Order: sequence, then structure tokens, then C-alpha cells
Amino acid sequence: MKVEEEILGKVYDGRLMRRLLGYLKPYRGVVAICVVLLLAASVLQVVGPLLTKMAVDKYLAPVPSQAATPLDPYLSANPWIGLAQISTLFLLALLGAFLFDFAQAYLMQWTGQHAMLDLRRQLMAHLQRLDLSYYDRTPVGRMVTRVTTDVDALNELLASGLVTIIGDVLTLSFVVIVMLKLSAPMTGLLLAVMPFVVLVTVIFRRSATQSYRRIRVAIARINSYLQEHISGMAVLQLFNREKKSGQEFDEINRQHMLAFKEAIVAYAWFYPAVEFLAMLALAMLLTYSGFRINEGSLTLGVLVAFLQYGMRFFRPIQDLSEKYNLLQSAMAASERIFALLDTPVKIQAPAEAKKFPAGPARIEFDKVWFAYRGEEWVLRDVSFAIEPGETVAVVGHTGAGKTTLISLLLRFYDVQRGAIRIGGVDIRELDPRDLRRHFGVVLQDPHLFSGTIEGNIRLGTEWISEEALVSAVEQVSLLDFIDSLPDGFAQPVRERGDGLSTGQKQLISFARALAHNPRFLVLDEATSSVDTETEFRVREALARMVKGRTAIVIAHRLSTIQKADRILVMHKGTLRESGTHQELLAARGIYWKLYQLQYKDQERTLPPAGKAV
Repeated sequence: MKVEEEILGKVYDGRLMRRLLGYLKPYRGVVAICVVLLLAASVLQVVGPLLTKMAVDKYLAPVPSQAATPLDPYLSANPWIGLAQISTLFLLALLGAFLFDFAQAYLMQWTGQHAMLDLRRQLMAHLQRLDLSYYDRTPVGRMVTRVTTDVDALNELLASGLVTIIGDVLTLSFVVIVMLKLSAPMTGLLLAVMPFVVLVTVIFRRSATQSYRRIRVAIARINSYLQEHISGMAVLQLFNREKKSGQEFDEINRQHMLAFKEAIVAYAWFYPAVEFLAMLALAMLLTYSGFRINEGSLTLGVLVAFLQYGMRFFRPIQDLSEKYNLLQSAMAASERIFALLDTPVKIQAPAEAKKFPAGPARIEFDKVWFAYRGEEWVLRDVSFAIEPGETVAVVGHTGAGKTTLISLLLRFYDVQRGAIRIGGVDIRELDPRDLRRHFGVVLQDPHLFSGTIEGNIRLGTEWISEEALVSAVEQVSLLDFIDSLPDGFAQPVRERGDGLSTGQKQLISFARALAHNPRFLVLDEATSSVDTETEFRVREALARMVKGRTAIVIAHRLSTIQKADRILVMHKGTLRESGTHQELLAARGIYWKLYQLQYKDQERTLPPAGKAV
């Protein structure tokens, strides 16, 4: 199966281009100015050779029968003064073309950057709304590529490529019009080499297109390989896999180098080939014009002008050929970007969302069935209720569906059958943002963002006061650690909390949940990755956190949930047992077997922790 980077797409797709140009609509006034500047610059491109023709035919090699020009009344009869006047006009034309080109390039780059800023903002907002199921099936590197590399390809097209294409077409059109007016036969000689130019261009396009496809694929593979192996560097070094990994990377890197070599070869022969054809056309012009000048039917000024127009004629053709690949890459990138933007957001607020129930609210799972794919059921006919203020633990073997219960409760996924209600209201009738605002969640692997400790606790929530912040930290026994840091709450946190222990990151995660003062608390394997000493501290923190709140605790370590009000035992997607610790032990079922495997002896050694969870 091909990866998305391998799909080239059409060279031009009107539907995609119209949608892409829609990002320029807010800046259409600036774009209109750019078009005017581009038109003026293109006109000035053809003025120079005409002025040269006038200088030659009027002063350097005068032609008595020369047709009058609009400038004749303003030019001096004195050759020196006349040449100075024409030279001044030529200089003004060059300066004007320079200023127009600069202003147009600056404004289009400004417009392109703002349009891509809007596009990246839209992509990020859409990524934040997409369901977790999308992230389950989509590699992170691919999403990063959409927001970075693909957007850059579009920026290059909008900011310079599209304008350059329009400018080259305008310049080419004006040059051909003026040449036809000066001499149709000489224009025909220039156009005679066009079939060969087209043939060379087609061969170049095919070669360059394949090279760019291979480059794109190689870059995607390099990014994917680096992301996987840098994140797994500890395992790589632990099993002495450096040499093998280096060999694999060398092969991927070599493919990238070979693809670039092909592109370099294509450009190396394309430009000289077009230059050769251009020189061949100019040589034919010189031969033809020599006979015509001797006959007196052609002036030297026309020949000089044609030589200059010849260079202006072939340069846009070269540019257009190069922009072909840019246009194709942009079309492929836009197709991938819009495919992401068109990915439907399945889990969103209903048209008339209900308000979250006020006061104590009962959580109810009513005959819930759920599968991540098709009918591979992860949960089967699960029903239970959690009363307000009750602490309920969920245990079971790996894959029993424990974490899935939480994902459904927070509406990261929607159930296929049955319903989940809070306070009698189906959660599908609530705004997901409003629903999640009432839950504090501590995950098995705490995720910290780059920033500060305070920023990781607040997560942008402005209404959390300093007193509430300090109180939350104190309740999870983290205040002494923060006070020992040089910058306290402002201590910088590196990516994913690098430099902090697992226990410290977990306690920060606890403080984050507590500072937001949630009505419901969810702890998903919150102590599975900490040592015994940290676990005791976590258990003490949990006892304070669950007080006065409805709490759901998922745990492998049964020592942390023995004092829960009720324990639910999941097995192969079904709810098999429910009761207190002692009731479940007396039943000698699945829970009793789990207990026998884990904590029968440890229970006597663990210190009391009040109402631990």
C-alpha cells in the first residue's frame, strides 16, 4: 500500500486550487495590488529593447525612412543629448521594474505567510477537535508533516510560485506581441525551436517529477525512522543495536541522496539544453537579419531588439518548466491537507446541548456495547451505577476493558449500543467540553508539557487562585519538593517532564487534577509505575482527593483499592463481579484469584492509610 507522500496527484486540480485560493480572500486587496504591480513590471520588461531599437535606428545607425514613434517629439535632434535622454528612460524603466518586482514580491510573501498562518491555525484547531479514534490509526509523524512540510509547499506556491507563473505568462505574452509587431518572420524563427523546447521540457518534467517523488518518500521515511529510534534510544542502546540501526539508517539516507542526485542531473542538462536552443534561435535570427539588413528591408535596431527579446523569451519558459514541479507538489500537499481538514469530527456537541446536571449526579452504564473496529467487541452488555460520593474501583486482567470504560465515560468514543448517563442525562446530549470540565483525570503515564511546574498544573486555567494552587500541591505532598527547587513553581519543565522522576511527574498530575476542583475523579492505573515509597505517598494523597467526590479508580495493584466502597471486576469485556473487598474474597471468584497472585501476604505489611483508594 502506498503512503500518502508517494501519491503525486494531478498537476492542476481546479477544485483544490479554488479552495486553496480561498485562503487569499481576506487579503484580496493586497493581491489586487500585486497583480497591478506584476502587470506594470511585465510591461517594463518589454520597454528596454524598444528603447534600444530607438537609440540604434535614430542615433547610432540612422534610418531615414524610420517610422515615427510617440517619443520623437520629445527627443533631441542632437545625438548625444538624444542618447542621454533614451539612456535616462532606460534607467527609469529598470528602476521601475526593480521597484515593482520588489513591492510585488514583498506583498505576496506577506500575503502567503498570513494565509499559511490561517491554514496552520485551522489545522491545529481541527486536530484538537478530532476524535481519539483518528489518532489511534494515524502516525504522529504524518500529522506533523501535514502542518509543517505540506503547508510550506503551499506557502511556496502562494507566496512566489503562483505569482511567478502569472508573471512569466504575462511577460511571454507581451514579448511575443511586440516581436510580431516588429517582424513576423523573425518571430517565426524564434518560435520554430519551440517544438524542441517542449520536447526537452517534457523529458525534464518526467525525470524531475519522479526524482521529487522519491525525495518526498525518502524524507518521510527518514522522519519516521528518526522519530521511532530516538524515542526508543534506551532500548536500542540496551540491546547494543547501534550498528544495525546505523546500517538501516544509512540505506534510507542513501535513497534520499540518490533521489537528489537524479534531480540534480535533470536540472544540470535541462538548463544548458534550453540555452543551446535559445542560442540556435538567435543564430538563425542573425543569419536571416543579415540578408534583410543588406537588402534594406530591416533595420539594425530591430535586430538588436530581437536579440534582447530572445533572451526574455526563453527565460520564462525555463521558469515555467521549473514551476511545474512546484505546482504538482503543492497540489499533492493540498490534497493531503484538505483530506485531513475534511476528516469528520464524529464526537461533538449536539445542536441543542443540555446543561450538565447540577448537584449530586449518579453515573450509570446501561447495557453498554463497544468495539473499536467492526464487531470486535471490547465491552459486552456492561451495566452498573456509581452513586454520588461513592468510590468505585475497577480491576481485571489486561485487555478486560477497564480503560475503555473511562474513554467512553469522557466521550472520547461513542458507544455502539446502550447508553451512559450522568444525573439521568445521556452524555451524547451534552457538550463534550462541558462534560470533561467536571472530571479530573490522572493517567498511568503522566504527560507534562514544556513550560513551568505552575503552567503544567494550571494548564491555562486562569480561575485557579494562588491559594488553590498551593493547597492542591500541599494535599498531594509535593510542596516540600517544589520549595526545594531554585525557581519554585516557576521551575522550567523540559519536554515530557524530562529530569523529573516518575513519582514527581505523577504527583504533579495529581495536583493538576485537584487544582481544577473536579466533581468526579478518575484514576487510571495512577500508581502502576511508581515505587513502593511513592505509592504510600500517592495513597495518602488519594485518600484526601476522593473525599467528598465521586471517584473511579482503575488499578492493577489491589493494595490501593481494598478500601473502596465497591469493586467492579471486568473479564473479557464483561462485568463479572461487584462488591467490597471482603465480599469478593468470600465469593472466591476472579477477584480472589487476582488477590492470591498479588497481595495476600503484602496486605499485612502495608501501613494503614485511612480511607485509601
